[in-house]
Amino acid sequence: MSESRVVRLDQGEQATASGGRDDVTPLEACMLHVASTLDRPITLAALQAAQSGAQGSLTVRDAIVASERSGIQAGFGKRRLKDFDNTLTPAILLLDDNRAVVLYQKLPGNRLAVYDPDLGEGLGEVALDTIEEIYTGYALLMRAEHRDDIAAQSGGRQGHWFWSTLAQNRWAYTQVLLAAVLANFLGLSTSLFIMVVYDRVLPNEALESLIALTFGVGIALFFDFLIKSLRAGFIDRAGQRADMVMGRRIFDQLLDMQMRARKGSTGALASTLREFETLREFFTSATLVAVVDLPFIVLFIGVIHLIGGPLAMVPAIAVPVVLIVGIAVQPVLSRLAEKSFADGQSKQGVLVETVAGLETIKAAGAQRRMRARWEEAIARQSEHGLKSRAVTQFAINATAFTQQAAQVMIVFYGVFLITAGEVSMGALIACVILTGRTLAPLAQLAQTLTRFNQARTSYRSLDALMKADSERPEGKGWISRPRLKGEISFDNVSFAYPDQGIDALSNMSFTIKPGEKVAILGRIGSGKSTVARLMLGLYEPRSGSVRMDGIDIRQIDPGDLRRNVGSVLQDVWLFTGTVRENIAIGAMRPRDNDILEAAHIAGVEDFVKRHPSGYDMMLAERGEGLSGGQKQAITLARALVGRPPVLLMDEPTSAMDVQNEAEVIARLKTEMTDRTVVIVTHRTSLLELVDRVIVVDQGKIAADGPKSILNRRAQASAGASGVGDSGEAGKGGRADGA
Repeated sequence: MSESRVVRLDQGEQATASGGRDDVTPLEACMLHVASTLDRPITLAALQAAQSGAQGSLTVRDAIVASERSGIQAGFGKRRLKDFDNTLTPAILLLDDNRAVVLYQKLPGNRLAVYDPDLGEGLGEVALDTIEEIYTGYALLMRAEHRDDIAAQSGGRQGHWFWSTLAQNRWAYTQVLLAAVLANFLGLSTSLFIMVVYDRVLPNEALESLIALTFGVGIALFFDFLIKSLRAGFIDRAGQRADMVMGRRIFDQLLDMQMRARKGSTGALASTLREFETLREFFTSATLVAVVDLPFIVLFIGVIHLIGGPLAMVPAIAVPVVLIVGIAVQPVLSRLAEKSFADGQSKQGVLVETVAGLETIKAAGAQRRMRARWEEAIARQSEHGLKSRAVTQFAINATAFTQQAAQVMIVFYGVFLITAGEVSMGALIACVILTGRTLAPLAQLAQTLTRFNQARTSYRSLDALMKADSERPEGKGWISRPRLKGEISFDNVSFAYPDQGIDALSNMSFTIKPGEKVAILGRIGSGKSTVARLMLGLYEPRSGSVRMDGIDIRQIDPGDLRRNVGSVLQDVWLFTGTVRENIAIGAMRPRDNDILEAAHIAGVEDFVKRHPSGYDMMLAERGEGLSGGQKQAITLARALVGRPPVLLMDEPTSAMDVQNEAEVIARLKTEMTDRTVVIVTHRTSLLELVDRVIVVDQGKIAADGPKSILNRRAQASAGASGVGDSGEAGKGGRADGA
């Protein structure tokens, strides 16, 4: 084995060791090893972020997606061990019982150099026969993508989210085109059969020929039916594959989108995502078949010319008339589609707000206001929908009129040609049938163009979403930090929320040492919660830097950062599912002991143990049916699972009663001895957990020091006002006036 290969393997061992925990699966360990060997390192958090398995496991598809994001070409398939050579390594061999090893080199004497995560770091030699006994026959072949190719590619290594996905199904669409060619050629058989029967069979009473022709047409019709069925199947399968790929990429973009890139309301965003259905249906429905059939109009006009001569002029004139009408209404339909889309977003926004805040609406008596907004949104959408349907119906009616008029004119003109002896009776009937077949695709043109405008509007909105800034841009390398010590630094941080002209934070600087317990206090709107959001990397500072263990958090994998920071945000949010699922939702393969311990500390077990379902108790959306304190307890337990080195809590006990809060604080005080703790609060009761306070006022630090400074500031405030006792001021129920 070459020296350069050995050096790279050493790097792989270090990378794997950094994430070497019990919850790393063999496939994940092999992926980390290979990526480091190929000088395209992947963090464990990036692998876990790509997972889509129901049990939190890395699937082969997930491994390929993660590889492509990191600049590694990956291919999966069946390959015999004896067919491997050193040009195909490294390769991940999938073994029985969900095991995996990395094949690095074939050695003399039918031996292999492999990395087996179950046996520790480094490479080992193993007999080929030994691996063959447990080898499933499937392998992941991996190779580093050339860096110049990576830089030259636009749209990312995975290609454009829409067009590259359709290009992957180009063979299926090629089959659709071939099927359309055959189906349209076979479709000529009916008209030709009628022409021959009228012109040859009837005058000569050739019954044997009639039987032979009927049998032949029957075979043609059978194959026409078969080919059309296959064509529909090709479109459906291509659409299904595209649906899976595009659907995943769109949802991944939603999950990875930077918070500052989010525009509009929740309902508007949900409406944008729903437009994927419109886009998908356009490319997977009979509409696409109609579009594929359009080029064959020329074929049918040519056949009409061959058998009917001058009669071909009638469809040759009718087709441009229909096309002109269809194209003329497009600007109107395009404008109406955009307005209808905007109205749909507005209506969806009102609907989501109403459903989410129904309790508040009832309590505040706001039904009238919400009803007015709903009716206004419906009225606008109905108006634009009515105009769109009117224009579409006009085009459909014009097409139907042209189609019927063309058939009438064929008959009218054909009578004169028959009288003149230029065309036979059978040819006239065949031309009538072929004219209907010629104009049939155009009958759907208006509807197709309407759906095209809707699909184009949907594509534009989704494309804007896919171009939004992501937390995981392709090609970016991350520093892997599976476990942080807990030092937090703000260095001259200034930040303003999107579309806000005033800074929420201005030149803020402070350092929190590992294991330090700090409370961040301040008035409403002073910037306390903004500090918490920046610590989690939900937003990036406009200037300055936020660092963890001396590293700018923009260099740390977001998954690593948030797995090291157990957070309780001010807005409590629970998901539909069991209590256990809500506690473990952000952890990777947590053990039951971890969940039970976190639930005990947070006070979840106090109310769960009284329920017959226990931790399998189902929660409704947002935890409806639970009290505010119970919701906060579940959220706090979620933050404690896995014992993260940093705890970040924004008003974690604001909805709890005094007794429950005191019990939770007592348990937290014991639990947090070796962790960095940051508490954003107004409540003086939580100050028992901290040794230091940072007072924030108008986005700046007004005071920073031991919590005894609160008493001194209260005394100074009381002395300046000349009222109250300083000692009592320091014991108030709120700390925001400190």
